[in-house]
Amino acid sequence: MGLLAGKKVVVLGVANEKSIAWAIARLFHAEGAELLLTYAGEAIEKRVRPLAESIRATVAPCNVTSDEEIATLMSAIDERWGGIDILIHSVAFADKEELKGSILSTTRQGFSMALDISAYSFIALLKEAQPLMAGRNAVALAMSYYGAEKVFPNYNVMGVAKAALEASVRYLAVGMGEDGVRVNAISAGPIKTLAAAGVAGFNQILSTVEERAPLRRNITQEEVAKSALYLCSDLASGVTGEVHYVDAGYHVTGI
Repeated sequence: MGLLAGKKVVVLGVANEKSIAWAIARLFHAEGAELLLTYAGEAIEKRVRPLAESIRATVAPCNVTSDEEIATLMSAIDERWGGIDILIHSVAFADKEELKGSILSTTRQGFSMALDISAYSFIALLKEAQPLMAGRNAVALAMSYYGAEKVFPNYNVMGVAKAALEASVRYLAVGMGEDGVRVNAISAGPIKTLAAAGVAGFNQILSTVEERAPLRRNITQEEVAKSALYLCSDLASGVTGEVHYVDAGYHVTGI
């Protein structure tokens, strides 16, 4: 019996085999969970379906900017499972143009889009999922980055969005707490993923972390997944409202 035997898990944010969300889904499957993976658009669906089939997971569409699609997703889950034990939010987006120059380059439209997709979507999902998670000792987990706290070059509005996400985790922990639902986030170190490809100078960030982090290396998707397993299992039954770092210790260092 695995740590998540019989658990019903929804994972949003699998883009390809390098996604942190995919590493989490794969490990959770190995620990006995039944999974549903979402996708937004046909291009992502073509990459997600084969991955889902490899772990016998269900797939469903969900554009997190649409309240209607979120409601449809939750209705389908209710009909299929009758509840949700774990919800993984690994969704973030900002237009590449918004990541150039400084924060002063941010447009109103770009700011709204980044905050909507990267932060508000977590609130929107849990608002609809609340009846399905209440009373099940359920868990919601979001993915963040140290750029929420410190300024990183070419991260700009995404740093602001991740800061909003981390604040949302704390408020959601209170909002969902009466239902026995725990809400946490993982602040993962830089990893080569599809999302990271949009950040200019990303390889330099990787080199800096490898040089300065206490463990003198970067992390892997699998290491993030293992911390996600802890936070989403009964091993972390008393943990909520936390941002858990998986970054080889980089966040504790100064210059």
